Amino acid sequence: MVDWLAGKRVRGTSSERTPLGVTLGGTGVGGWVELGRTTLGAGASTIDVASLPDKRYYMVLSDLSGSATRELLRFNNDTGSNYAYRYNSNGGSDGTAGGNSLIGAQGIYNTTDERFKVFYIANLSNKEKLVINHSVNMNGSGASNAPNRYEVVGKWANTSNAINEIDLVSWSGGNWASGGELVVLGWDPADTHTNNFWQELASVTADGTSTDMSSGTITAKKYLWIQLYQKGIAGDVRLRFNSDSGSNYTRRYSQNGGADGTDTSVAHISNMIGIGTTPSFGNAFIINNQSNEKLVVGHHVAQNTAGATSVPQRIEFAAKWANTSNQITNVNILSSSGNFPSGSILKVWGAD
Repeated sequence: MVDWLAGKRVRGTSSERTPLGVTLGGTGVGGWVELGRTTLGAGASTIDVASLPDKRYYMVLSDLSGSATRELLRFNNDTGSNYAYRYNSNGGSDGTAGGNSLIGAQGIYNTTDERFKVFYIANLSNKEKLVINHSVNMNGSGASNAPNRYEVVGKWANTSNAINEIDLVSWSGGNWASGGELVVLGWDPADTHTNNFWQELASVTADGTSTDMSSGTITAKKYLWIQLYQKGIAGDVRLRFNSDSGSNYTRRYSQNGGADGTDTSVAHISNMIGIGTTPSFGNAFIINNQSNEKLVVGHHVAQNTAGATSVPQRIEFAAKWANTSNQITNVNILSSSGNFPSGSILKVWGAD
């Protein structure tokens, strides 16, 4: 029997609280689901995922190498002048392009190194389709070479059709290398599936007694998503993998929109600086191929002083762990000064 309590809380058994035909557990209900994937078996100048169902939102993961040209984004094979975008490379001044036949999805392109991208797309059929893209480019091997980063916002000025195909095209026709991959995820408010793409690998809550929040040993996955909410420490928040404290990390970052800085051959990835003792929240996505350097793209926001008159701080970063022998199987979040307050939360999600 289900009882309704004060504050509209409900009490009952799991079967009574769960919608008919839906089970709760690690996968949850109606999260991001894989809609399609293309993995190149041979070099090709275009990689695409077609026959996509109509979903309100898409998340797209791209892992490519082999061509020293830009990646260009196209929808539904539309080659008309129906795209516009604004872009930024390595924290430089914004550039813009309108009336184009594609959206530029890679700013630094004079290298064949691996590049990893995360796209978010709003896909309401009767509205222009809006795109956010964040990417990291390896930029040479080793922790002495800071990665490149790129940001773009764009739109497809189509107000008649939902997206049913997503293409990444090599600008000058050079081929992406075999093994390159494009994965398209979808989410819709009406979804009730339980086969979520992102699986929870670890969830850790701090007790206020340690400067280290560790995921413990996690299952090795090709794609990782790290989320951190910390309730206020006095120093930097730092990221480390597999307990590696050697000088094997490097990053490129911008704080509060300032010029990019770089850290090379360091013992961790700092992902927020100068936050004082206020809470902060961050996301980081990682391509976790065993034989490649691990590429990271992330964002972090810090509350700053409480109240609406004090604006928050932000940092955007691209980073890498220069390990080409092991997949990430442990995530450590470190405080440079002070214990993580009780109730701080680290979550790690993964997928192959």
